[in-house]
Amino acid sequence: MIPQYLVDFDLQSLPCVETDVIVIGSGIAGLYTAIEAGKDRNVIMITKNALLESNTRYAQGGIAAVTSEDDSPTYHREDTLMAGAGLCSSAAVDVLVNEGPEGVQELIRLGTSFDIENGELALTQEGAHSRRRILHANGDATGYEIVRALAAQVQVHERVEVWEHHFIIDVLTLENECIGALVQRPDGQRVYVKAAATVLCTGGAGQLFRYTTNPEVATADGIAIAYRAGAHIRDMEFIQFHPTALCYPSAPRFLISEAVRGEGAILRNIKGERFMSKYHELLELAPRDIVARAIVSEMEETKSTFVYLDITHEPEEVIKHRFPTIYETCMKYGLDMASDWIPVAPAAHYMMGGVKTDLNGESSVARLFACGEVSSTGVHGANRLASNSLSEAIVFGRRIVNRTRELGPLNETASIIHDDEMRTGAPIQATIERKLKLQKVMVRNVGLRRSESMLHKGMEELSRQLPIFHAELTRKEEFEFANMLTSCLLITRAAMDRKESRGAHYREDYPQKDDAAWRKHLLQHREDEIMEEFSDDV
Repeated sequence: MIPQYLVDFDLQSLPCVETDVIVIGSGIAGLYTAIEAGKDRNVIMITKNALLESNTRYAQGGIAAVTSEDDSPTYHREDTLMAGAGLCSSAAVDVLVNEGPEGVQELIRLGTSFDIENGELALTQEGAHSRRRILHANGDATGYEIVRALAAQVQVHERVEVWEHHFIIDVLTLENECIGALVQRPDGQRVYVKAAATVLCTGGAGQLFRYTTNPEVATADGIAIAYRAGAHIRDMEFIQFHPTALCYPSAPRFLISEAVRGEGAILRNIKGERFMSKYHELLELAPRDIVARAIVSEMEETKSTFVYLDITHEPEEVIKHRFPTIYETCMKYGLDMASDWIPVAPAAHYMMGGVKTDLNGESSVARLFACGEVSSTGVHGANRLASNSLSEAIVFGRRIVNRTRELGPLNETASIIHDDEMRTGAPIQATIERKLKLQKVMVRNVGLRRSESMLHKGMEELSRQLPIFHAELTRKEEFEFANMLTSCLLITRAAMDRKESRGAHYREDYPQKDDAAWRKHLLQHREDEIMEEFSDDV
């Protein structure tokens, strides 16, 4: 069993720092939530790396919101529900599509410069969107522009204190109420940060897999922290693999934005044949899970490790203007988008499941909130609609702050002493080796396509790593690995239980969607068996 806390401690003997709100993470969710909360309260923002390092920084495509006259929240709602494959929360989607446009305007007021064409916001279209509603910045550097603007606000904010290179070991609870967090400073000192509200904005889980578009910080920390604290974790089986990551010798799995296909790029197998017509009527603009599995099928059929993305029909100046970051990155490896087909393959990209929250972002543990990719608000269902994630972070970040304003101060807290009698202090195997092994297990057994035998094998191999929870952990890398292992176990367990194929979860032994039996969510809790919750999607 996974313990409640990763380390032993005596709360009374630790240094204590008090604040009103703790924000953990510095992507769009963390930055915006800190700015909003800082309007009337003191905030400590804690990030395990540098302030600008997050998944948001690498988001290329854009942010989805209704801003044009030929679009409407109704259309955006329909597209989101379709992509979610029957597991979206209708209420959460309504919140997103109706409050998203104001969220975009708030980003602009905070200094974000979205691209303009003919005096109006430039819009593009991505897979499964019925309208052009994706705003972008600097062509294909939307995430970086948003982080730049928000970070600039945070750095001069009088009521927001930023702790870089600090690691949240665990959030602390008393009687199912969060009372703050146990934090390790860069010098190894541990401190108790006490707060009336704690907001997890820790991002995604791409580093659980060998091949991912995510940066190294995306190690699913928030999921594991919330699980140990007793929060409900929902729908962990739904991991979105982006169909088109650069697949080229010596190059990283760099994301080739879906917006490239939105602007007309087509997919070809290594024989040069366009193939998406065999798999979906929307061709290259089909939902991501369908495109990703189609690519894998073509790779297997042609005995190749990649397919091609072809946008050579567009003039070079158009490509350079619209996709400057992608163009420059490809050129660095000798690939010219204007004349070369780009080799691509799927890679782990986005987690639809996470910490279950209500419409105000609060988890099942009082005073513990989750925002952004770490959360499961109900917006994404079984398969996120492209570019909904950035708008979700803004919309629910604001709602979280409004809810925290209703909370009273913490009562004086009794001392917590945690002493795990099973902790041995024994040295553990080199963390780098363990991490690589875990990533390979996930790719081979819990990846794009799954089966009962693959999942059981994956669970067996992951379970052999469980003794780490009773070792004496001291380093950031050890805490990260414990969090990764916890999240891998949650994903694998949920994937074993869902005996159907839906959205981003595909079972070769249960290839059909089964609404009669499986139009429901799977919830996991540290002290309970896996639970089921029926979907309210309509």
